[in-house]
Amino acid sequence: MSKIFASKNGTKKDVIIKKAASLFRKKGFIGTSMRELAENIGVEASSLYNHIGSKSEILQHICFKVANDFMLQLNETEKSETTTINKLEKLISFHIHMMMDVYDEVYVANHEWKQLEEPFLSNFSNQRKLYESRMIELIKKGIQKKEIKNIHPQVAVFTILSAVRGLELWQGHKKIVSIKEIETNMINHLLNGIAK
Repeated sequence: MSKIFASKNGTKKDVIIKKAASLFRKKGFIGTSMRELAENIGVEASSLYNHIGSKSEILQHICFKVANDFMLQLNETEKSETTTINKLEKLISFHIHMMMDVYDEVYVANHEWKQLEEPFLSNFSNQRKLYESRMIELIKKGIQKKEIKNIHPQVAVFTILSAVRGLELWQGHKKIVSIKEIETNMINHLLNGIAK
């Protein structure tokens, strides 16, 4: 067996996490063993523990990295001096790029987060709820400013989030439709229905 080689812009831990995300997406967190991960990387299972504490630690890293990326984008978007519609466009665009660029990680954060151990499970669940509630507040402000129709804010947010999450179905069609085309069409479909 060989050594773990870091990628050009990452660490050996990053290589492990990327491979783990791919396996967790395909086989699920429970269905993936550290031995299988090691074989996939091409090292002994014991070598993994030089870089990572446990399989649970890998899942924590994936889920919280994705959650933090979304939260940072939301923070930046909320602070921007622009219309609510432009803010929503930025957020939808970011969601689309995350789904296309780091699909395995986003998929794992969306589907395997319930396998987190406490206190990480509650923390992650709270972050998800906070993200959703801040998006709802964004919609409410847009309604107050008369930039958005008088719609139910929760329905609007869950429609947006569900639509973007539905990009999981597009993974096999990336060569048919470009990311730019998906982005333009999705933003158009999602926002023209609520923009005044």
